[in-house]
Amino acid sequence: MEAGAAGTPTERTAVVIGGGISGLLAAREFARAGVRTTVLEAGERWGGCVGSHAVAGLTLDSGAESFATRTSAVADLAAELGIAGEIVAPNPGGAWVQLPDGPRELPKTGVLGIPASPWDPEVRRSLGLLGSLRASVDAVLPASLGTGAGATSVSELVRRRMGRRVLDRLVAPVVGGVHSADPAVLDVDMVAPGLRAGIRQHGSLAAAVAAQRRGAKAGTGGPAPVGGAAAVGGRGGLQKAGSAGLQKAGSAVAGLRGGMHTLVAALLADLRQRGVTLLSGTPARSVERGAGGWKVTTDEATFDAGLLVVALDGPAAVGLLAESLPELGRLRPDAGPDVSLVTLVVDLPALDAAPRGTGVLVAPQSPGLQAKALTHATAKWAWLAEQTGPGRHVLRLSYGRGGSGGGGVAPTPRSDEELFRAALADASALLGVPVSAGDVEGWDVVRWAGALPFASLGHKQRVAAVRSICAADGTLAVVGGWLSGNGLAAIVADTPSQVRSLLS
Repeated sequence: MEAGAAGTPTERTAVVIGGGISGLLAAREFARAGVRTTVLEAGERWGGCVGSHAVAGLTLDSGAESFATRTSAVADLAAELGIAGEIVAPNPGGAWVQLPDGPRELPKTGVLGIPASPWDPEVRRSLGLLGSLRASVDAVLPASLGTGAGATSVSELVRRRMGRRVLDRLVAPVVGGVHSADPAVLDVDMVAPGLRAGIRQHGSLAAAVAAQRRGAKAGTGGPAPVGGAAAVGGRGGLQKAGSAGLQKAGSAVAGLRGGMHTLVAALLADLRQRGVTLLSGTPARSVERGAGGWKVTTDEATFDAGLLVVALDGPAAVGLLAESLPELGRLRPDAGPDVSLVTLVVDLPALDAAPRGTGVLVAPQSPGLQAKALTHATAKWAWLAEQTGPGRHVLRLSYGRGGSGGGGVAPTPRSDEELFRAALADASALLGVPVSAGDVEGWDVVRWAGALPFASLGHKQRVAAVRSICAADGTLAVVGGWLSGNGLAAIVADTPSQVRSLLS
């Protein structure tokens, strides 16, 4: 029976707290199993990091604009929702990286910027002869180096196996753009799952990267794009809002014609068809254990349900559950970095030539730049270029890095007006084409205040502890990018499996 006001029966009912992608996927899994489900979303919009906004008459992604194709999870979901035919590959032209000594093309293949071949011409141009020589030593190092049982940061693994030049000139810009973080504080097992196991299997970091790339192309379910950073950071999904989603930067990516926000529209239509109750503008104020399950209190009502899924960011989820499950308190994660995304729609025919391919990732020490990444969206997506027409372009610039970004990192602008002025200056410098306020037809700022998942060192062990506590309870699941790993692909693969475990 359907979850409702206090006192109603709770057998085979569920409440999902949070209407982001994780919450919607959890609700769908419940509904498919015949469980009457209510979703409570504090805001007025559904989808979390996978949202939309209108800029200069265009409906654009306000957060994630692509998904990683290292597995078929998102493609399979799209097929189930009837939109598999809308999956598109990005322009294969590739992206650039802005280094302290100037712009360079990013390597065509890699994971988190780690090259599959140190002698690829684009890698050599970024690293120089000595840098490529040092990186090639990886092939003769023992497979045990960097692959022990303890937690390892991205920085430590790359530096030990391929050297500091790979770390500083390739990996740091990509990690900053995708995860808004310093690679020294990110758990490699969370942001690049399976990579260390790949070293043990294939003998080197480069070989492990190459194997993951082959797996990504095999799992896409559509045309395999040449590289890309998953943008779901997304808040998740979005290897999220904090990501520029740049091609050739990380793992292979794809998108949806019309934008990733069309996935949310398809999910909502599916849920309504299945009879799921969707309540926006309804924040959960408290949860407590009841006689037959859980009691969830909002400003307007109290809901009883036999099963509960909390699909919020890490700090909010732990805070909501702390009274009922105090053992979760010690596992509260730190808030993610504050990230701002500035979207510019410009009338600037000089950009028709896509001077920096699909965009630019910025090395932290690059002087005079405040943005960490720029996506030239109309150069990246053919469907968007067709929609805007010649001379009209969409640029997305992201700001804000978590962790210790290192010396020389410019402070993040604060107000919308400051961000707009910074975006004009940074776009001009990164693209090599002057972009003035007079060229701008419309602009918008989207902010993610501490909500992007942050997989700090040792996070995998904390995730295991959270999952163990929930499994012991038997009626509760906690889902989201902070547990599954950043990125839409990770969330889409993880959330349904967590709900199925709860149902079983």
